Amino acid sequence: MRRPLAAPVYFLIANVAKHKYEDSSAELAADIVESAQQLVRLEIALAKQEAKELAIRNGVAIGMMAAGGLFVMLTVFVAVPVTIVMAFDSWLAALGWVILYAVVAAILIVVGKSRLKFEAPQRTISSLKETRAWVLHQLTTNGK
Repeated sequence: MRRPLAAPVYFLIANVAKHKYEDSSAELAADIVESAQQLVRLEIALAKQEAKELAIRNGVAIGMMAAGGLFVMLTVFVAVPVTIVMAFDSWLAALGWVILYAVVAAILIVVGKSRLKFEAPQRTISSLKETRAWVLHQLTTNGK
């Protein structure tokens, strides 16, 4: 069973908050390094999670666009020839199918394209900025 991602954060905060003023510089440096290593592990886990979410979202969007492309192909290769062949009998019904396929294709492609995003993981970037600020603060204040 996987442990929740939030649990190590509380552990990390507790470690950071309990610095003793009588600790030696080496102990303080070791604490900072250990905390920084744990932060890096958490940053990597966050980046992996965001990448997974983005991949799933983009996979669904690409699937919608592919389904739209399939409907475009059905419109061009099936419905249009049927409309031409049936021009003398029930051309109105065949034209209805062409319009239906074209509308479904357009909707799928537009919705898929609007959901498709190629961007940097924002939560990871903001978390990295916070981590950087924390590390700089720890290094400049000697952990006090």
